Amino acid sequence: MSVSTTYTIRVVNGDEEFSCSADCSVLTSMEREQKNAIPVGCRGGGCGVCRIRILSGKFTARKMSMKHVTPEQAALGYALSCRVFPCSDMIIETDPVEPSK
Repeated sequence: MSVSTTYTIRVVNGDEEFSCSADCSVLTSMEREQKNAIPVGCRGGGCGVCRIRILSGKFTARKMSMKHVTPEQAALGYALSCRVFPCSDMIIETDPVEPSK
């Protein structure tokens, strides 16, 4: 039986912190702890509502819509929190820019 490692996710502009296991997305973990620092949309990477910027920490990401996170934005740390899985403690901020419709 393997036990998943748990990391701390700190949302600097939401002034919240929550735990996230390596096998759970950042967005799902936030919801499980009943926090609301990150806006919630479709939960599947298609709407862009949960876009964040990762300021520090390691992670893996599942496929995201390039409509919401371009390769240039990804290089600057932007990602969709529903598609991000931590590999270390992370410091993030919610995206202050309204996602494209």
